[in-house]
Amino acid sequence: MERVEDKMSSTVTRDLVTKGKLLIHVAENGHSIELGCDESTLVESVQRWIESETGIQCNDQLLLCLDMKLESNRPLSMYKLPSDDREVFLFNKSRLHTNSPPPNLEQVDVIDFADPPSPSSSQSPHPLDDAADPALKALPSYERQFRHHFQRGHAIFSHTQVKYETCERLLREQKVQERAMEIARGNLGHYYRMIHPMYNDFMKCYSQQHRIHSDLLVNFGREIEKLRSCKLHPSLQTANRKCLLDFVIGKEENLRKRAENCSSSHRQFEAKVSQFKQMFSELKHRVDDLFSSNASSPIRDVEMAVKEHQRYINEQKSIMQSLSKDVNTVKKLVDDCLSCQLSSSLRPHDAVSALGRMYDVHDKNHLPKIQVCDTSISRLLDFCKKKKDVVNLFVHNYMQDIACIQYIMKDIRLQFSGFKEAMVHLDDIFEDLKVVRGIGPAYRACLAEVVRRRASMKLYMGLAGQLAERVATKRELEVRKREEFIRAQSLYIPRDILASMGLYDTPSQCDVNIAPYDTNLLDIDISDIERYAPEYLASLPSKVEKRASSKGSFSISNESSHSAETEVNSVQNLDEGIELVEIAGTSKMEVENAKLKAELASAIALICSFSPDIEYESLDDSKMDNLLKNAAEKTAEALHLKDEYGKHLQSMLKAKQLQCESYEKRIQELEQRLSDQYLQNQSSTDNNKNALDFVKSVDFKSGVTSGEVEVQEPMDELSWINNSLDGKVGVFSRETGKSREGADENMTDSSGILNNQLDSSMLEPNREENEVGDKEDGKDKIGITLTSSSTAENILPCEPEREIKPNLNTKMSDEMVLELRKELEDKSNQLRDTEIKLKAAIEEVSVLGKELETSRKLLDESQVCKHGCYVVFTSRMIWKWICILGLSDVICDEWKS
Repeated sequence: MERVEDKMSSTVTRDLVTKGKLLIHVAENGHSIELGCDESTLVESVQRWIESETGIQCNDQLLLCLDMKLESNRPLSMYKLPSDDREVFLFNKSRLHTNSPPPNLEQVDVIDFADPPSPSSSQSPHPLDDAADPALKALPSYERQFRHHFQRGHAIFSHTQVKYETCERLLREQKVQERAMEIARGNLGHYYRMIHPMYNDFMKCYSQQHRIHSDLLVNFGREIEKLRSCKLHPSLQTANRKCLLDFVIGKEENLRKRAENCSSSHRQFEAKVSQFKQMFSELKHRVDDLFSSNASSPIRDVEMAVKEHQRYINEQKSIMQSLSKDVNTVKKLVDDCLSCQLSSSLRPHDAVSALGRMYDVHDKNHLPKIQVCDTSISRLLDFCKKKKDVVNLFVHNYMQDIACIQYIMKDIRLQFSGFKEAMVHLDDIFEDLKVVRGIGPAYRACLAEVVRRRASMKLYMGLAGQLAERVATKRELEVRKREEFIRAQSLYIPRDILASMGLYDTPSQCDVNIAPYDTNLLDIDISDIERYAPEYLASLPSKVEKRASSKGSFSISNESSHSAETEVNSVQNLDEGIELVEIAGTSKMEVENAKLKAELASAIALICSFSPDIEYESLDDSKMDNLLKNAAEKTAEALHLKDEYGKHLQSMLKAKQLQCESYEKRIQELEQRLSDQYLQNQSSTDNNKNALDFVKSVDFKSGVTSGEVEVQEPMDELSWINNSLDGKVGVFSRETGKSREGADENMTDSSGILNNQLDSSMLEPNREENEVGDKEDGKDKIGITLTSSSTAENILPCEPEREIKPNLNTKMSDEMVLELRKELEDKSNQLRDTEIKLKAAIEEVSVLGKELETSRKLLDESQVCKHGCYVVFTSRMIWKWICILGLSDVICDEWKS
């Protein structure tokens, strides 16, 4: 690197070893100096050397390399200096004060070159001056004039070249100043980028706090009225506590005074922050203006002008070459004349004529052009000086603005800590108002927790019941296995030996006992939450309040929300072990509703547990947007699933309703058949009674022949009556069987499921009828001859001329009549029993209808409790219908389960 100015040049001091060159630029005027140093050189040594060269005191020196400030006590190696690709800029702190004087005008010292004296023969005599030929005599004169032209042109050219180099130096200095401003601007931008996020975070926290506090002040009266209007649960009321407002410590008047104090502090702090906001707004405006302003425009103008004026230098060089060539030409002519070596074709008169024309070109063209180029370069120098003065003043003001802005930034940075302390103090003042705001949600959350615990206790007990049932099932399997083993081995091994071997022991019963807990919980259900703690008490935190908590507002805040999340997880973990089966007298629907109640109560407690305490820290807006987007997508998906599952439940309910309607129709058909059979049975009974009356009215005649009694025909007549009665009973039994078969077929068509179990209550009439048949078979064994009769009219022949033989045993006839009456009474009793059972079946149908309505209500409640819940529609009531109708023998085990 070359040195720009001789006065700024320096030699390397003796105590420094020359291993590299450190280039230092002075930002004030753009001058550059070089220092030979090595990596171990301390910055303090460099500052002392700069002071000796520039006169700037060490305390006023600010050395910057890129964005780094050079500290006095550190070596250059800490900043990777010296290096060819790194520059050090020197800023004079004393020139950065607002009261510092402006820079002096740029002084440029250009040495003027005097014109050479006019040539004369007396000063430089020549041998041809005394020649007789005028042409030869003119040649030395032309040589002296051409040399004078060349010397004059060279003087002008040298002067012009110095001025042009001065213009280039001024341009370089302006570019150095431009780079110095970029370094200063970059340093300021780095500091501003540090303080601007701090201000944004502070204003974000303040705006959140301001809106929350304003909301607390505006809604304070409304919150008081909410607490006053909400009465406590009757079991929680005492003499001093009737409503939620009684939870507030102190009287209402004191609370209102504290609210007024909060309002006053709120307004005062708002005014202070408004001033601070205006201060930062002015700072931002000044920084924007500073970054938008630069000195590149005048520098670009100077650079363009210097490049454009380069042609004048080139033109002067061309003219100087022409002048030099002409001087050599005339000198050669003169030398040739002296040596008499002129060619025959070139005579002295011709040479003089040619030199005359060349002289005219010098005098009228070359020298004026050189003078014009010099004038243009002089104007360029004046232009560069003016632009340099403009840039010097601009840099001076620019650096002062940067210093002022940095001072304001430091002041603002110091105020941040004070404002944060004031915000914390203001939060403490508003603590009482926050307590008033949080009483309602906390009370609602407590009631929801009571409901959740009651529901979870039911689920917990159900889990224990499942465990007991599973263990009991295992025990039954083990007992059955042992009995089969004993039964098989006792054929070969004596029982006392088996007993001695201990093979007659059985597994003990497993009793699952749970110690009572949560016995002091309030007796409330999920519907009582809205009754004793309406939803308006748990007014959710506003969007601003949710954003205020940086680490916990969208998840869960602190301990209360963490406990609520733990409750939800505990309910889910408890549900994983519970299958939706009927346990301990509880239906599947009730188990599912208990589960849903626990989840709903947990959700209510979770919503109410969002902490109203605000932590004023920053939250990335992109993360906030992502959270809101994810929440919106999950909500839309949940609503879609809820709608789909609602449609599925509606279709299930319609299918079950169609099944119930088919069962009702079948029940009506069976009722009609039973009624018809009952009427047929009664008509048969009436016919039998008429036949008995007819038998009693017969006048028996005795016809004793050879001491023998003939009873063949009267016994046949009685057999007709008895057989007819049995036939009627058989018809009733067969028709009943047919009706059952029809019912079985219909039920099988309705459900498509078979079952092999029997309903003993509906098979009793068959067993009674079989007993009657057995009794009649016994009578056949006595020897009574029975004949068949298809109708009641054919019980006895109605021929008047036929007479009954008098050899009938009257005693046996009376006994037979009594037996027949007894049988008729039994049949009547059976009919009455059947009628009673029919009425009971009708009553059971109505009861099942009520159970169906209850199940529908449970289904609606399940849909309200949770979106996407699995509702199990129990078939227990349908199975009751099947058992009542005696159709269980054709329904399979899968349908029953």
